[in-house]
Amino acid sequence: MVPAVAVAEALRARGADVGFVVSRGRAGEGVAAAAGFPEDTIPMRGIARRLTLRNVTALTGAAMAVPRALRVLRRQRPDVVVTAGGYLAGPVAVAARLRRVPVVAMEADSHMGLANRLVAPLAGRMALAYPLAGRMGRKYVVTGRPVREAVRQATRTTGRRVFGIDPDATVVLVFGGSQGARTLNQAAVEAFGEDPPFDVIHVAGPGQLDATAHALATRAPSSRYRLVGYLENLHDAVAAADLVVSRAGGSVFELSAIGRASILVPYPHATADHQTQNARWLVDAGAAVLLPDAECTGPRLRALVGALLSDRRRLDAMAESARAVGRPEAADEIAALVLQQAGR
Repeated sequence: MVPAVAVAEALRARGADVGFVVSRGRAGEGVAAAAGFPEDTIPMRGIARRLTLRNVTALTGAAMAVPRALRVLRRQRPDVVVTAGGYLAGPVAVAARLRRVPVVAMEADSHMGLANRLVAPLAGRMALAYPLAGRMGRKYVVTGRPVREAVRQATRTTGRRVFGIDPDATVVLVFGGSQGARTLNQAAVEAFGEDPPFDVIHVAGPGQLDATAHALATRAPSSRYRLVGYLENLHDAVAAADLVVSRAGGSVFELSAIGRASILVPYPHATADHQTQNARWLVDAGAAVLLPDAECTGPRLRALVGALLSDRRRLDAMAESARAVGRPEAADEIAALVLQQAGR
């Protein structure tokens, strides 16, 4: 949802009227509305990748989503429809084609999801975060993953002011994704939980905050260890940090847009192991160190972080490498692509 909102903001800045169609009751509902965009909701659930009776209900819901999407498009009369993967992408793209509205699709990961594989034949253009094997030709454009304007504007000075951190302090951000990462949470508490020699911002995830706080409390941490469950302004935390320890989801593009060195711990069960592919993008650029989940322990993490922080020249070079491969203009590029399709 965040990449879609980033593109919507870029379109709005160009004078376009933008509305969203989202799955009712799912995690993305309300995100666009919070950014000032109108939302239409359609009930739909995902289809499991195994045989289950719940798929009968899901397939029925998918079929019903097409006429519901048609009603939304009939009322909104868009010049172009942009899909960003997820459950509703297929039904909305089908509805758009039935109404002869051009479709632009976005793929925000290093592996094309099922929804986008189904949408691809219906799309006039498809914006890719990474080059993908077999996806070449005029239809496919590698733009990078869109980030919001607030990410592009984030600075070290502002980030440290937000968190009340001294401008000259050394800061490590630990972030396990929007749901948190148990492995990373446990390793961070073990590595830095007792009077760390630097400031720590640890985003544990809403569902794992209590367990992480309990583990941290047994180690008598100092006030320099800031533990939170979730941050709306994660970009400020990234900007405030000298080094980021995180999973390797979509946040890798925020790391590159802002320009921060990182230790990436890919989620080992991600579809097609795409988080490892995401991490490799920054590792190969010299901007990150890859730490496999199975090796992410307190002592190993403490040693890696210590080695990087003690070598300021390397840390600065990694940050510069991240900035060099970043695509902060992705949202603008996709917005131009969308307007071009609308003009047709």
